[in-house]
Amino acid sequence: MRSQPSRAPRLIRSLLAATALVAFAGGLHADTARSAAPVPLLWKVSDDDNALYLLGSFHLLKPDDYPLSRDVDAAFADAEKVVFEIPPEELGSPALGMQMGQAALRTDGTALDSELPAGTKQALDAWIEANAAELQKMQMTPQALQLFEPWFAGLMVTIVEMGKAGLDPALGLDSNLAQKASQAGKPTGGLETGAQQIAFLDGMDRAEQLQFLQESLASAGEGRAEIDKLHAAWRSGDAEALWSGMAAEMRTQFPKLYHRINVERNDAWVPKLEAKLSASGTDDTLVVVGALHLLGEDGVVEKLRAKGYEVERICSACPAQ
Repeated sequence: MRSQPSRAPRLIRSLLAATALVAFAGGLHADTARSAAPVPLLWKVSDDDNALYLLGSFHLLKPDDYPLSRDVDAAFADAEKVVFEIPPEELGSPALGMQMGQAALRTDGTALDSELPAGTKQALDAWIEANAAELQKMQMTPQALQLFEPWFAGLMVTIVEMGKAGLDPALGLDSNLAQKASQAGKPTGGLETGAQQIAFLDGMDRAEQLQFLQESLASAGEGRAEIDKLHAAWRSGDAEALWSGMAAEMRTQFPKLYHRINVERNDAWVPKLEAKLSASGTDDTLVVVGALHLLGEDGVVEKLRAKGYEVERICSACPAQ
């Protein structure tokens, strides 16, 4: 059941790149002095009278990831509206965390340990002991964790480990741009609801949930190397590295989960994005979603290109083609 350690982080990384829920407890970020800005995963999709800017998000970031590229600043300035996976007012609401907790609660009266293989239980116990202080900051005790499903425990492990690597949901790209939109008086919206995102996680079958927890623990044991590698690929705007590192193997190893959290959602979003392009007037929209949703043949970028829209990558820092 347990994957080889060298492959363990990839499912975790893919889930984090595909859902915004890891930022539900996050705050908002204020700009610092401009340093070398991340190279954005930014595309412009146009029809005859208006455009969409599609920006690949990383939901947990570091202070030195800000300020953003001037390409992002220009797209933000040009857009009359900013759309996220989840509306900012919902993502920042304490109710969303409560909804996630309710969905993740065990309902059969058993404890989490009761369905864990002996090796997984031992690994989780060791991880909890080593990370008691971090869990306490999240108001999560070992006893409380026993009340939840394996996917929730896996998510807690992953968020703690990414925090130890210096990545903070409060600094996520979504939170930063939501704050800027509020300050600029730009309307915001979402492509789906928090309840829908929770359902993607809670909809994992038991085998997937156990594997998610097992791989979260294996990733924790490997340290920061894989997390740093993914973050560096996002910072450098390397779409190919992100695709091969996050999505390609996930599509092969976990096809059902990949289809549910990526393909189905992309397919649901495309008509909503087309409606914005076909709307009367010249208003442009900046769309900020997890980077996974924009990459590869299943990504929103290629799906819109296949429908005949003009698509260009905006990247002043990229080599000339």
